[in-house]
Amino acid sequence: MVDPDVGVRAAAFEFLRKLTEQHGDALPHRKLREGFEHDGVRVPLLGPQGIFKPAAMRGMPLTITTSPVVKGKPRPYDDEITPDGLIVYRYRGTDPNHRENVGLRRAMETRTPLIYLYGLVPGQYAAAWPAYIVGDDPASLTFTVAVDEPHSLMATQPADELAEDIRRRYATRIQLQRLHQVGFRQRVIRAYQEACAVCHLRHLELLDAAHILPDSDPMGEPSVTNGLALCKLHHAAFDWNIIGIRPDMVVEVSFKVLAEVDGPMLVHGLQGFHETPLHLPSKKAERPNVEFVAARYERFKAAG
Repeated sequence: MVDPDVGVRAAAFEFLRKLTEQHGDALPHRKLREGFEHDGVRVPLLGPQGIFKPAAMRGMPLTITTSPVVKGKPRPYDDEITPDGLIVYRYRGTDPNHRENVGLRRAMETRTPLIYLYGLVPGQYAAAWPAYIVGDDPASLTFTVAVDEPHSLMATQPADELAEDIRRRYATRIQLQRLHQVGFRQRVIRAYQEACAVCHLRHLELLDAAHILPDSDPMGEPSVTNGLALCKLHHAAFDWNIIGIRPDMVVEVSFKVLAEVDGPMLVHGLQGFHETPLHLPSKKAERPNVEFVAARYERFKAAG
């Protein structure tokens, strides 16, 4: 089956490229719902269901969506990861022959590229494209999805399908790491009301989500309670043990740095925050895990 919507699909990819240039990885729900105009017809990228084909398209779906995390509510369309790093995406309902499931099956058979929208927080999504349906399991009511890099759309079909499969699995792992890190950043920064926990700087473009315990730590989970919203200066200072956070949520500056004499940036940017309380999320459930902070503080002290 030839995709009758090749032009619309290509226009959707270009729309996402421009939207990402404008907003970064966190794309506004409103912009995705509005979509773009193609040949005089409005083409939205988000619909009420996880598998979505805009009315302007005649063939297969355009997007598949994993909804944002809402505290206390399960995601209606959650993703799981296979042992080899691919995405497990659930059917619409329990009927393998539901028209939306059939649409994804056709996309698999024709190797038609889709868009994967990953919910970060309510109102924001990250996009990964092209996404391909590479497996179908009616017994578990799931599809398997691989996500590639956008530049792969320009490549011709490789002769070595095994090599292409290995490359695409690697690309999927990289893309998922990116999506999950973006999700972590948005949840942490939103919890801290878009302000640095040390200096209260509110310029969003200068804020990072810092891990209290790093990814490499067995307890270094990407949860809000393992994160701090920090400006780029204080993120770097935290990572390099120039500043530390005590378990009572008070900032300490390294004695070596306190003893330095330099200029106003050192005084006002670092030394002046010694023994000041951290700005914490208003919700107790989103505040730093004290055990994580205590473990990280021991590393700060050990670094001298």
